[in-house]
This record gives sequence, C-alpha cells and structure tokens, in this order.
Amino acid sequence: MNRRQRLFFEVLGLDLAGFPLPGAGTDAGPRPTALAGKGTPSPPALALTPPIPEAARSEPEVTAATPAPVIGPASVAEPEREPLAVEPMEVMPADRDQVRRQAISAMDWQALKERIETCRACSLGSTRQNAVVGAGSPEGSWCFVGEAPGAEEDRRGEAFVGRGGQLLDAMLAAMSLSRAREVYIANVLKCRPPNNRDPLGPEVQSCLPYLERQIALVQPRILVALGRFAAQSLLQTSTPIGQLRGRVWEYRGIPLVVTYHPAYLLRNPLEKRKVWEDLKLALSVYPKD
Repeated sequence: MNRRQRLFFEVLGLDLAGFPLPGAGTDAGPRPTALAGKGTPSPPALALTPPIPEAARSEPEVTAATPAPVIGPASVAEPEREPLAVEPMEVMPADRDQVRRQAISAMDWQALKERIETCRACSLGSTRQNAVVGAGSPEGSWCFVGEAPGAEEDRRGEAFVGRGGQLLDAMLAAMSLSRAREVYIANVLKCRPPNNRDPLGPEVQSCLPYLERQIALVQPRILVALGRFAAQSLLQTSTPIGQLRGRVWEYRGIPLVVTYHPAYLLRNPLEKRKVWEDLKLALSVYPKD
C-alpha cells in the first residue's frame, strides 16, 4: 500500500488486514470485514473529520437473549408536559324538566302566581311587559284556554282584555255565563310573543306546566280550547283545528270542546256561526250533576 492510500485509511480511522495502523497492537479487538470486490477503491470526496472512536463504531452483539433491533423511524422522546387543568363539570339533575314540573305541580295559587310573574324559563321572559296569569274566577266550573297574551293583555297583565276579550265576553253572555263567577280564563303562554307571532314549541313546553297546574287547581267541569295552539297543546296532537272541532274530547277526565279563537273571528267574522255551534255543543255536554 502506498503512502497516499495509508493516509486515507488513517484519516477515516480504518484498518485493513495486513496493514495495521501505526501504533496498533495485535490485541486491538475484532477487525472489520474486508471490503468486497477487487482492486483498491478510489477515495471518495469526503470532508476530513476526526477518527470515529472504536466504541462508537462497534455494534452490540446479537445473541439469543438479545432481541433484534426493530428497524423503523427513530423515536423522538417528547418533552414532559404540564397536566391540563380540567374544570369540574356542573352537576345537573338527571331530568331538570321533570324536577321543574314536579315543583310546579305542588304549588298553591299564590306560589304559582309568583312563579309565573318571575319566570325566565324561555326568552319571552325578557321581552314581555307583564306575565299574564289568568282572569275570572279560580273556582269557576268552566275553563276557557287561549293561546297567548296580546298587546293589551301584556300591558295590563290580565287575560282577554283587548278586542278579543270583548268578543269573548259577548260569547259568554250568549251562553248565560258570568266571567266573574263561573269562568276561569287562562292562556297556554303566559308572556306575549313579539309582534303577536305564533308560539314556538320550546315556549309552549316551558309554559304548559303552569297551565296544567291552573286546571288542576280550578278543577273545572268542562274545558273550551280557543284556537289551534290551545287545542293541540291540551290534546298533545298536531291535528288541524278544523278536524278537532265538532266533537267532544277529553283532558284528564274532563270533557273538552275545541273552537276558534276570538282574535281569529275578528279577522274572519263569517266563522262566528261555527263557533256558536261549538259553544252549543259545550253547553250540551256540560255535566250538570
């Protein structure tokens, strides 16, 4: 081997059989396997680096007790992270709506009135002027149920005092009923929807427990549902009002008759004849015992 070749192997820290490095003894440890092929390879264009220590170049001996290394992407140790702060979850009742319904079902008139007047169970509580509990006699044997307060009811906090209420008074007078002594009037919703829009499903579900408790406290002999929302809410149905009219239904053992709302009659006065037929049906099935 010429001097140039020897210098190349010295720089790389290599050793060849028969060409020991200067100062290397015969007990220097296991020698690397000879390069395959014939002839002496030409030195590649490599940057000169310090010799790699033998300990760093030697690989562990694989034995039966030593598992073979797994060849794959090098694993990178992730830095330790601070544990995430977990906010405690708010513990809610298993069925909040059921708990609320049970509480309302046990209220007397005064507690129910106070609960309705301070209710914020839906968004209507923040847009109303006054919650409307009801009107008439809490001991009346007739119970008329409307849909929701109008503008005048919202302003005064009393049910059926606007133009629709005046028409209802005329209907009651034709039936020889006294609003002050024999009739209790309530609405499904206790707050006026903005711009007198139709009640929304969540609003009806929020207010329905109040109406159910009112009916339970009044214990009327007969119910008259005024309008589609009142009829569908009490009967828990989506049947159109035209198909609900003209027959006697039942609400928790109480006979129920469906007719149009007085506000509807103000817009459609020709339908008054149908309403009178409905009211005569109610008079005919009213329990007199």
